[in-house]
Amino acid sequence: MAAAGRRRHAPCGSESLGVLSGEVPRADSRRLGAMLLATVVLAWGLTWPVNKVILASVPPVWAVALRTAIGAVLLVVLAAAQRRLALPPRGDLPVLVSITVLHMIGFGVLSSVGLQTVPTGRSVVLAYTTPLWVAPGAALFLGERLSARRVVGVVVGLAGLVVLFNPLAFDWSQRAAVLGNLAILAAALLWAGSILHIRGHRWRSTPFDLLPWETLLATVILVPTAYALAGPPAFRLDAPLIGMLLYAGGPGTALAYWAVAMASRQLPALTTSLGLLATPVVSIVVAALWLQELPGADVLGAMGLILSGIAIGTTGDASDVSSAERLRA
Repeated sequence: MAAAGRRRHAPCGSESLGVLSGEVPRADSRRLGAMLLATVVLAWGLTWPVNKVILASVPPVWAVALRTAIGAVLLVVLAAAQRRLALPPRGDLPVLVSITVLHMIGFGVLSSVGLQTVPTGRSVVLAYTTPLWVAPGAALFLGERLSARRVVGVVVGLAGLVVLFNPLAFDWSQRAAVLGNLAILAAALLWAGSILHIRGHRWRSTPFDLLPWETLLATVILVPTAYALAGPPAFRLDAPLIGMLLYAGGPGTALAYWAVAMASRQLPALTTSLGLLATPVVSIVVAALWLQELPGADVLGAMGLILSGIAIGTTGDASDVSSAERLRA
């Protein structure tokens, strides 16, 4: 998760996250930031197809619980190695809980439920509608001005949804597919709610410092929930499945969160925001090559409109940048 809103400095000062030490030349800093940003895009872009394969044999709640548990262990180790593992301040507990419940659990489970029946390309495009809901939500709940540029961005993005859900082309008789699409849209709305809380919260620590505790809390909630809803694990943990779960929890969660936090310190906020919009493109390409899920004209057209709408909205005002910076797979 990127630094909290409007590029304000974290309480820990200008210290690095363990890679840099001392002052780094500006050119080298930008180069490192670009490399880390590319790492995040590739990691999160590959995570969607990986999760698609995992869901072929693992129930959605268990899939989210297992990858979250792996990510939690790695984030705790990473934070401890950097001497950044400390109990969260009392004032940050509300946002810690909302990120955990709305984003890590709500978004994670609903998007996985949808991904079971919805092609990867369509799923990731729907998930990346999140910033479109943030703009009107910020105006409604946070009192932010809904500028003309933001309105244009929302309208362009919603046009992408119309393309994706063309009633003349969409097969409404496929109940599972309809519910799967609705689940991913609901996931995007929950993620938007989390972003609104992040934007309006008065931070005492940094979002990255809360990550180990968020993933630990999510694991504590998800594991018994998975037992209650899906029963004890009945899937076979063979080598390929273990490898994909390790990827989803490692590079897809822990490494990506760390890298985006690091990249946001080295690059302008706008560069980070727009760079992350390449994630669904990577997911669609990987899904086409690996899973043979070739995107149709509706998915490609919708992706172009939705990402264009997000780009238009986030380039208009610095406060919008934090929303796109917090996008995850």
